[in-house]
Formats: sequence, C-alpha cells, structure tokens
Amino acid sequence: MSRVDVKKTYKLYIGGKFPRSESGRSYEVYAAPKTGRRSTEPSRFLANAAQGSRKDARDAVTAARAAQPGWAGATAYNRGQVLYRVAEVMEARRPQLVQEVRDAEGLSPGAAEAVVSQAIDRWVWYAGWSDKYVQILGGLNPVAGPFFNISGSEPTGVVAVLAPQESSLLGLVSVIAPVIVSGNAVVVVTSADRPLPAVTLAECLATSDVPGGVVNIITGKASEIAPWLASHRDVNAIDLAGAADAEGVDWGALEEASAENLKRVLRPAGTGATAVEPDWTATPDLSRLTAFLETKTVWHPKGR
Repeated sequence: MSRVDVKKTYKLYIGGKFPRSESGRSYEVYAAPKTGRRSTEPSRFLANAAQGSRKDARDAVTAARAAQPGWAGATAYNRGQVLYRVAEVMEARRPQLVQEVRDAEGLSPGAAEAVVSQAIDRWVWYAGWSDKYVQILGGLNPVAGPFFNISGSEPTGVVAVLAPQESSLLGLVSVIAPVIVSGNAVVVVTSADRPLPAVTLAECLATSDVPGGVVNIITGKASEIAPWLASHRDVNAIDLAGAADAEGVDWGALEEASAENLKRVLRPAGTGATAVEPDWTATPDLSRLTAFLETKTVWHPKGR
C-alpha cells in the first residue's frame, strides 16, 4: 500500500522539551558535498531546522539555572550512571547518527561509523570521570597549625557553549560531556550548517535519565545568539570552541562582553584571526572539564 511519508520536524531542546522557536523562524539545512567530490555538485536538501532567537536563549538559561542545583546535588556515582545511559541510547540509535554525520560532514560510510564510535566512546570516557576527578584535582593541603585544609572541586553553574561548526557529533560531545559531568548545566548553540546530529543527541538525552534543563540545545546562527549569552548575567561561563569558524562571529568581542560580567571564558585553539577549532580526534584530557570548575577550600580543626 502507498502511504504518506511522516516528515520530521526539527525543533529546539529547552528544559527537557522540544519547542519551536518563539520567533516562528526556520532555515533550510543541506547535505555537505561528499568527500572527494567536486564542490559544484548540487546540495541535497535535508530538513528545515528551527532558527533560535534571543528569547529562546533566555528561556534556555532559565531552564539551565533551575536544573543545575539538583544536578550538582546528585551523587557523582549517579551522574556517571545517568551519562552512561546516554551512551547506551546513542548506541541504539547508531544507524541514524551515522547517516546524519555522513550528510553533515560529507563522509564515507566507514568514516562516519568511526566518528560515531569515537563520539560514543568519548561520552563514556567522560562519564567515567564523574566520581574520580575530585580525587585527582582536590587534596589535603599542608598548613602550619592544628587544622585540616582541604580543597575540592565544585561546578561553576550555567555554561554557554558554542558548538564546533565542522565536527557535528564528535566535537559536540567533546564540548557537552566535560561540562555536565561535574554538575554544571549547559546551553548549547549548534553548528548552523550541521545541526541535525545535535537534534538527535537531544532526543537521546530526552529519553535517558538526564534531568530536563541540564542540557539545552538551540539550533540557529551563533552570530545572533552568542552575544546575548556572552552578556547574560546568569551565565557563569562560556566555551568559545565553535566561534573560530562560525560565520559573522567575533570571538574577541564575545570574550570582552563576558569579561564585563566576570564570566569564565574558554578560548578556541589559536589566537586572533588564526583561531581554529581543536582537533577533536585527539585523545582528550581533563582541561575541558577543569575549565568549568571552582575550587573550594575548607578549614577544619584537628581533634585530639
């Protein structure tokens, strides 16, 4: 029997729900040219994605702020379990992710499979640090007196992230996972040209146990949304990873706006006009996790 195709409507992900942009806008997303093909090959239409606005960004920050204390208050072991569950859901949706990465980045089937595998493995890697990083980064400090002096790591709060423009899934995972594993909440502005893997990741998050509002994903133009996040006084930190290659984005101006309200800022790789996205295929370390931590030091008298 013939049937009508059920077309997917790509939406934002805010507060654990999938709203349309309050502006009512959307934009067309096209497949990237296949690797090795001529750039003159016509692009293939993929979908209409919601074009997020300033109001959507503000709503996402509100949702992140409401969710962050509860997420930070969960035990480290529990956060690790929840994040591992996300990897399980991603594994179950591997075929869809592979196809979307192929379309987004113009990769061969084998290369896309490798990217998805690395993205899932990286999510698991960061999940495994949930109950370990405090021991590595904290410690008992030597003091001259009858006191214990103990330093430990705590989450910064709400973090805005400009997702990588080129690496649609591996880079995306590499900027989200290290932020939330410690108890932060995040507002992510996706790659404008390659947003579909981010929407699928949002669906994985929504069907796992990650509380609504811990991760908020906005599709659209970073040049429109990023300045409002940089100047927003309820955002504690910003990761400018994707600003290096985003059209119309001056990451130096974003850093200046962030400085006015004392945000932590993680710069892209390189400096000035030579700034680039990091090599997401490289073995990760804890630098992206530690960038959004605060150190709390406690004094306690020694008992007799």
